[in-house]
Amino acid sequence: MNAWLMKSEPDECSIDDALAAPKRITAWTGVRNYQARNCMRDAMRVGDGVLFYHSSCAEPGIAGLAEVASAAYADPTQFDRKSPYYDPKSRRDAPRWLCVDVRALQKTRLMPLPEMRAQASLKKMWALRQGNRLSITPVSGPEWKLICNRLT
Repeated sequence: MNAWLMKSEPDECSIDDALAAPKRITAWTGVRNYQARNCMRDAMRVGDGVLFYHSSCAEPGIAGLAEVASAAYADPTQFDRKSPYYDPKSRRDAPRWLCVDVRALQKTRLMPLPEMRAQASLKKMWALRQGNRLSITPVSGPEWKLICNRLT
């Protein structure tokens, strides 16, 4: 199993929204970074663990646990002219952007960013690297275990 930290702005999709979705499944749309897209396309697998991270909010941090629930597929928002994620250069026969479905598993206590940064064993965590702005980053096995133990 791989593990991922996936960022969502809570005013777009919070862990509560994901838990309230039908079958607790949410399409992870709107990713517009090639590196994050490539993670979904090349490395994510159904059943991979997800740290559901609230970003661009008063208190950013990990707010819940989820799992990847589908293989990558064409993000429908790239074709929707009314969507803020519309991409006029993307073609249906050669979509530029992908998404995956994510199944919310549980809301946890919030593990805020400063608490994450204070953990010596998380110093090399991809999401905590200076200048990192990716919405999807890999999480190592030891990082996953440490975070899950601290969330419960």
